[in-house]
Amino acid sequence: MSPHTTIGIPPRTGPAPARTTGILRGGWILTQRELAHWARQPATPVFGLLFTIMLLLMFAFIFGGSMRLPGGGEYVQFLLPGMMALAMMFGIESTMTAMAADARKGITDRFRSMPLRDAAVSLGRVGADMANSAVELAILVAGGLLLGWRITGSPAAACGAVLLLLWLRFALLWVGTFLGLTLGRRQGAEMLVQVLVWPVGFLSTVFAAPELMPAWLGAVAEWNPVSATATAARELFGSPTGVTGGWLAEHAVFAAVLWPLLLTAVFLPLSGRAYRRLRK
Repeated sequence: MSPHTTIGIPPRTGPAPARTTGILRGGWILTQRELAHWARQPATPVFGLLFTIMLLLMFAFIFGGSMRLPGGGEYVQFLLPGMMALAMMFGIESTMTAMAADARKGITDRFRSMPLRDAAVSLGRVGADMANSAVELAILVAGGLLLGWRITGSPAAACGAVLLLLWLRFALLWVGTFLGLTLGRRQGAEMLVQVLVWPVGFLSTVFAAPELMPAWLGAVAEWNPVSATATAARELFGSPTGVTGGWLAEHAVFAAVLWPLLLTAVFLPLSGRAYRRLRK
């Protein structure tokens, strides 16, 4: 054989390997799957929204007359931004349940057999939940306007309040994703999440000003991530904040940006690790 002889490589006869879909494209595909599922079975998002509206009406009409606010102001004006923050908090349970159901039914295993990156699976669920959250906020704003709530801040500030509310939801969705991938298959996991969500939601400034609480309880409420977003949203919407002094009164917007950032920094990588552990 001469040194210039070329050795031919036989062509590949089997099927070509599937190309892995990018994270964003894969996430968008799975987001569309979740949205289509909700369109066929809208009970879960509708019931969640109705429950939030029920709490809003109950506190506005039953307890609102007996509520007073430090610094003055109408209780409905105080309540609406807080209820929006609480609605963002309630997203943990639905996300956890959905992620756990996919893992339990083997849907997650099917996703792993497809040319999808691991992060796209969680991103798809989070994307669908964020779309649902935007619709939920729009309905709460419309309902609040019917109840007499008014936005007195500038349009730019009001948009900032909405972005902070969605930022909180984004961070809490990763908490729900992590819990769904780690605890979702265990019996009583939904009850455990409710035990976690309800105290965090109610031990906040959603329904009452921290200055009206016992000193220790008011301190706990002020350092609650939900309180930070609720207070910042009230400030930007032009509603009474119910906080007349202290760190939260002076730095509510900063706290509303920082808390979700910390939660995302912790639970996003934990969610990725929990998803990879499902392979074992």
